[in-house]
Amino acid sequence: MYLYGASGHAKVIIDILQSTGLSVSGLFDDNPDLKELCGIKVLGKFKLGQDLQEPLIISIGNNRIRARIAQQLPVKYGQAISKTAILSPSATVGEGTVVMQGAILQAEAQVGRHVIINTGATVDHDCLIGDFAHVSPGAVLCGNVSVGEGTWIGAGAVVIPGVKIGKWCQIGAGAVVIRDIPDNAVAVGNPSKIIKYC
Repeated sequence: MYLYGASGHAKVIIDILQSTGLSVSGLFDDNPDLKELCGIKVLGKFKLGQDLQEPLIISIGNNRIRARIAQQLPVKYGQAISKTAILSPSATVGEGTVVMQGAILQAEAQVGRHVIINTGATVDHDCLIGDFAHVSPGAVLCGNVSVGEGTWIGAGAVVIPGVKIGKWCQIGAGAVVIRDIPDNAVAVGNPSKIIKYC
């Protein structure tokens, strides 16, 4: 497996891959000063047309940057799913997605491409998570929640059953979302309120 992005997020992905018996052959990063991360060589900037013999994961936490890179690179993408995560046999996980330690995906949960389901997050039954979204550590999505493309759910946030959150939203840490949120909204608090649009 190769990783794109030599960051703290990459360190966690490296741990996940190595704990499941997969090796990381190298990392790509645009910063020429980076030479290695966790003992793994940084290979420099990824060049378009470069032929990879192994799948790639974009190890960048920023949703917009991850989306931009994924749309530019026509390569085969892998997954990193922690062996301590709990996934229902009926849950589905898209390419490039990372499911961190202690996360839970319940029955019929559908997670898109290049998504981050972070440490200890809970995605309950029938949830739909769009491409490039990020469900932060300890966040709880109750049953039948929909999260749009590129949306970030903050650490410890709770979304009650059946709520629909639009595309490219930001839900603040600790927020309690009790009603639908439109595209591009920033919502914080308990109960959550929209404070602006981005």
